[in-house]
Amino acid sequence: MTRSQKTNGPKMSDASLHASTLREDEASFGDYFALLKPRVMSLVVFTALVGLLAAPVAVHPVIGFCAILFIAIGGGASGALNMWWDADIDKVMKRTKGRPIPAGKVEAGEALSLGLALSGMSVIMLALATNLMAGAFLAFTIFFYVVVYTMWLKRVTPQNIVIGGAAGAFPPVIGWIAATGTMSVEPWLMFALTFVWTPPHFWALALFMRNDYDDAGVPMLTVTHGRRTTRVHILVYTILLAILAVGTAFSGIGGPVYLAVSLVLNAMFLHGAWKIWRRDEDDSEADNFKVERSFFKLSLLYLFLHFGAILTEALLKPFGLGGW
Repeated sequence: MTRSQKTNGPKMSDASLHASTLREDEASFGDYFALLKPRVMSLVVFTALVGLLAAPVAVHPVIGFCAILFIAIGGGASGALNMWWDADIDKVMKRTKGRPIPAGKVEAGEALSLGLALSGMSVIMLALATNLMAGAFLAFTIFFYVVVYTMWLKRVTPQNIVIGGAAGAFPPVIGWIAATGTMSVEPWLMFALTFVWTPPHFWALALFMRNDYDDAGVPMLTVTHGRRTTRVHILVYTILLAILAVGTAFSGIGGPVYLAVSLVLNAMFLHGAWKIWRRDEDDSEADNFKVERSFFKLSLLYLFLHFGAILTEALLKPFGLGGW
């Protein structure tokens, strides 16, 4: 072995080790995908699909697939922009500190670029694939979630999740418009169902994750008005939600299947809200955590099964079985 080989050998080994370390530090596809908030995106996709299929117009499968794909991408773009703006508070909250930006896996600028690029692409492609109204509504939804909710309401008012919940309620409306190109009362009933469901869903989360919002300085209702007031609000909104949800059974998107599902789910949801309301602050944290977490999990099932029932009614109608 020559002197040159002896000298270069260790250098090559160090370079290889350095390259390997860099590869380990680089963001993976999964990190970028996590920026899109896939769990939230799944709800967006499902409710938009129900809105599309519940519409009284047959949609070509390819157009329908493209519509849902671009709505999903728009929802993911909103998530990336939300993570870009909220990176400072995400890093101090236990629930969010593992997200790609606070974890140091993705740069904030990359999330911003990705979010803007996907936003523009999704809006333009949805408008081209379906109609201009659907594209405009998707653009407004992204704007509402990112600017109105994330940049403005979230950090200034305890009503943040009440007003901001509209952003998550728009997908079924967009799906309906993508199919029909028009407005009617039915998609707005689906909007209202999601809109009124959002506050008790998130307030239950805030009850057992309160320290997170305290640490981050986010004025969630639990922080500004306390747990007792939050529990009262959950009960009131759940009562309003039950009236709305059961009443929807007698609309154009309802029917006997939906009514049966809604009656059972709302009885369970009301019972859960009542259990939260009757809790005393002297009760152990473990007991409160169990009740509030159980209600939060039920709330996920609640919305999924209501929209599943609307979808079932829509699929049964061609056979003369759905609706009244």
